[in-house]
Order: sequence, then structure tokens, then C-alpha cells
Amino acid sequence: MAVGLAIASENVQSNGKITTYVLLSCMMAAMGGLLFGYDIGIAGGVTSMDPFLKKFFHKVYIQKEDAKVSNYCVFDSQLLTSFTSSLYVAGLVTTFFASYVTKAFGRKPSIVVGGAAFLAGTALGGGAFNVLMLIFGRLLLGVGVGFANQAVPLYLSEMALPRLRGAISNGFQLSVCFGSVFATLINYGTDKIEGGWGWRVSLAMAAVPASVLTLGALFLPETPNSLIQRGHDHQKAKLLLQRIRGTDDVQEELDGLIEASSSKTDDKQSLKIILKRRYRPQLVMAIAMPFFQQMTGINVIGCYAPLLYRTMGLGESASLFSAVITGVIGTASTFISMFTVDRLGRRALFMIGGIQMIASQVIIGGIMAFHLKDHGGLSKGYAFVVLIMVCLYVVGFGLSWGPLGWLVPSEIFPLEIRSVGQSITVAVNLIFTFTVSQTFLTMLCHFRYGIFFFFGGWVVVMTIFVYYFLPETKSLPLEQMEKVWQEHWFWKRIVTEISDKKHNREISI
Repeated sequence: MAVGLAIASENVQSNGKITTYVLLSCMMAAMGGLLFGYDIGIAGGVTSMDPFLKKFFHKVYIQKEDAKVSNYCVFDSQLLTSFTSSLYVAGLVTTFFASYVTKAFGRKPSIVVGGAAFLAGTALGGGAFNVLMLIFGRLLLGVGVGFANQAVPLYLSEMALPRLRGAISNGFQLSVCFGSVFATLINYGTDKIEGGWGWRVSLAMAAVPASVLTLGALFLPETPNSLIQRGHDHQKAKLLLQRIRGTDDVQEELDGLIEASSSKTDDKQSLKIILKRRYRPQLVMAIAMPFFQQMTGINVIGCYAPLLYRTMGLGESASLFSAVITGVIGTASTFISMFTVDRLGRRALFMIGGIQMIASQVIIGGIMAFHLKDHGGLSKGYAFVVLIMVCLYVVGFGLSWGPLGWLVPSEIFPLEIRSVGQSITVAVNLIFTFTVSQTFLTMLCHFRYGIFFFFGGWVVVMTIFVYYFLPETKSLPLEQMEKVWQEHWFWKRIVTEISDKKHNREISI
């Protein structure tokens, strides 16, 4: 039985070329991912710094020095995890409002608002003198992440040529990786600042990517899809389309965009529409993809890698440096994904990455089960093997669920439900990012080495899910994406039935 398919359509819109205008626009928009990545990397680094712990989380600092406390439970603190996860709560609430802004006013205003909110949160975090101020700053950062994660993936997928949509859309995850690497390098450097205020520099440096995004977004063009959806002059959309495609022959693509936006809906209508049976595949993927992305456990590695390495007995500086290594490797693997996703396809990369992640997590769990007890650390040899396995895991994620967890949801929705569909994707992502981030240190304390088998089991489940239920979407224009569901072995039972009923009604009329 064929469990997936690749659409080899000869009608795929192939006019146009890669223009400097599109590349610069997409590079600037992808800076929204840099904010998210920087925050993930910086939060894990500062929470492993002794001066930061001593000032804001003194109980954890004292607990860390207590020889009687288990290695697995040293950093078990709900207040400490609240510092990390409060951002995701704010992002979750924000994304629903961001959906309205993105649809009613365009992708560009959402990106600008996201950058500005991140700037405000950075100022509060860098100047914090108590936990309340610190967490309030994190909430503002969450507002920025909510807007950016809502608008940027849509912007990239709508600006890209169909045949290059995978590579360009993966720029979002690539910028997340760059942000994480930038953050870990900053943490490694500021940790060496004498006087115990290096953590302030780490938090305040987020102003650099936030400023670039906020100012740069002011000069971004709006997407043709958004211009047409909001009822703007079709001639204006055509001129923009000609500019970003680098050719005058865009009438076919323009007609497709106009047809896709012909049924205007508000957000309430869009939400009702996406719940209809004919959009069941898209709704399932909007929920499943971000859920599975977080259940890989990647944000555990991103947010808590330095703490995890310290749990294994590495020193503070060595832990931060190890986080730098894994960040660089993750970025390199995302580069590889960018250049192969439109050749190998989405499904192949999901399979390759899934197998890598399963193998590495099982090996890490086995080593920690047999060689990391409640007290003492791992030998240098085993610590090195664990570091290698973490790197292998990060490579697998960078090839698959990292970029593709954002790419697939951003390209499967028809225009009438695209904004609300992306909003659902971001909301589910943030719900489970918050859940995993808030519970990980407690789970590590109670599950111990079993935490890696827990996430490894979920990777098995998601790999099987992709194999059976996710069709191939490479090279297909957004406006023709319904074809993949109508020809898929499972989903055609649902969407074809609806299409047949609609066709029969039209004949009877």
C-alpha cells in the first residue's frame, strides 16, 4: 500500500526566478526566528550561571551546593522553570490576537509589533532587580515571539517560488538556530565577566536582533497574498508579484491568488470553516505537527542543555561551551535541510531525522541509566559519548522536525483559513513548549534517565505518523495544495466524499 505520494504536476507554476528583492525581504523577515532562537539559548545559559541563581533563585543555588541532593534533582524548581516558560504563556495568548492583526492588517505589521515587544522585554530583563521584573520582561518577550511566529512563516511561504518554498521557508528555522548559537556564544563570553553581572549582558544583547527586525521590517513589502486577501487593488498586487518573481508573466499565478481569496471570511468564520470535515486533514496537521515537534524534546536541549551537562558533572564553563557546540551543529544540519528539502522531499527528511533521534536518545538514556548515579558525575569518556549523541540528536532534529515542523503547516492551508490555521499551529506549539519547559526539571528529578526513553518513544510515534498520514508537498503551489489530500490513501476518504457531495448538489441545481 502506498502510504505517501509526491505530486508530479506539470501545471506547477514555474515562472520567475530568485530575485535579490525576495532574498533580502525573506532574510529580514526570518530575523523573527532569530529572536525565538536567541531566547531559547539565552534562557538555558543564564539559569546555569551561579551569580544569576544566587540573585534570583537562591534556593536552587544552595541546593546545587548540597552534596545530599541527587544529580537529577539539583535544578528542580518551579520558580526557575517559570522564568523560562512564562514566555510561552504570553506567546500563546498573543498568537490569537496576532492572527487577527496578520489577516486584517497584513504580515508586515505583525512582524513590526513582534520586534517592538521583544525590545521592551529585553530592556526589563537586562535591568531586572527582582524576580517579578524578570518574569514580566519574559512576558513581553512572549508577546514578541507570538507575533513573530505567527507572521514570519506565512510571510516566507507566500513570498517564495513554489519550487523553492521549502528552502526559503526553512530560513525561519535556520534563523532560530543562528539565534541560539549567538546566545550560547554570548553566554560563554559573559560567564567570564568578573563581578557577577554577565547575565545582564546576555539578556540585554537580545536588543540587537530585535532592533534589526523592528527597523528592517518597516521596509519590507507586503505579500501579494495578503494584498489580495485584504481587498487591495489587484493591479498593485500584480506589480508586486512581477517584482518579486522577476518576470512580467505572472497572470496565471495572480489568477490563482484571486480565486483562492474569492470567499472572504472574518476570523470567526475562518475558525468555523477550518472545523469543517473538508479541512480535517489540515486541522489534524495544524495540531499534530507542532505537538510532535515539542515532544521530540528539543526545547529541553535548547533551554536546559547547560543544566543537563552540569547534571552530568561538567563544570559551568564546560557546560556552556558544550551548548555552543551543539548549537553550531544544529545550525549546520538546518543548512543541509534547506538545500535538500525541495529535492528529497519532506517525508524523506522526516524519516532520516526520526531514526537518528530515536537511536541517540536510546543511547543517552542507556549510558545515564548505568553510569550516572544520584551522586558523582560521568567519567570523561562517557560524558564525551553523551555529548556526541546529543549532537547526533540535534542533527536529526535540524534535518527534520526543526524546519519541517514549521514548513509543513505554513504551506498546507488554503488562503481563506491560512491565518487562523497558522494561529492554531503557533498556539499548540507554545502550549506544549510551555508544558515541556515547565515540567522538564521535575520530570528529570523523578524519571531520571527515563526522560530520554520517554521522548524517544514519542519520536517513534511521530515517525510512524508521518510515514502513514503525511503526504508529500514539495514543489506544489499553495493554491493547488488540496490535491495532496484528494490523492492520499487515507485522507481521500474524507475530502473526496465532501467533494463528491458538493458536485452532486451542483448537478441537481
